[in-house]
Amino acid sequence: MSSDPAVLEIGQHAGVVWKELSAKGSLTVAALKKAKNLGEAEVQRAIGWLAREDKIRFEQKGRTVVIVLK
Repeated sequence: MSSDPAVLEIGQHAGVVWKELSAKGSLTVAALKKAKNLGEAEVQRAIGWLAREDKIRFEQKGRTVVIVLK
């Protein structure tokens, strides 16, 4: 595990996003930003982290993409 503060922060945000998805089910990026008061970059990096770890999937709901835990 890296001791780089930026990497640690991304990991923490990934944990926040994972917990929110676990509690609420599928959410959009906008809903995650609003629910956890995170910025666009913070949410996108957290999603990337979770995707790399194969913890989430993306589903198309009409014209909207939602994030769902696997």
